[in-house]
Amino acid sequence: MEECIFCKIINNQIPSYKVYEDKDYLAFLTIMPINPGHTLLIPKKHVPYIFDLDEKTLSEILIKAQKIAHILKQAFHPKTNRIGIMVAGGEVHHTHLHLIPMDYDSDLTFTRQKSASPEELSLALKKIKDNNF
Repeated sequence: MEECIFCKIINNQIPSYKVYEDKDYLAFLTIMPINPGHTLLIPKKHVPYIFDLDEKTLSEILIKAQKIAHILKQAFHPKTNRIGIMVAGGEVHHTHLHLIPMDYDSDLTFTRQKSASPEELSLALKKIKDNNF
């Protein structure tokens, strides 16, 4: 999709801080994180709504999310010892999962988003890469 910002990231038309990539999925740091390490996981195939994914892709994306969550947990040591997962789907019409290191149960709200500088994103990516990704 020409107008989809996530498709542009997949096609390297827009730079991103890639956390994980394979032939079917891409995970990258969001530029509007709730907490450091807030990562978006997307299928490379453009599907606007998560419940329009085929069963195979839906199950695979959750398995990928689990692997990425383990790394984020090791990299950021959230106080709750958990990585939250959110699926909103309204802001960008390309299926995506939010994986968020949680310091508090109340962290999972988009009202906590704030802009991250390139330096903050680079530091977060380094923490992730240093933890086996």
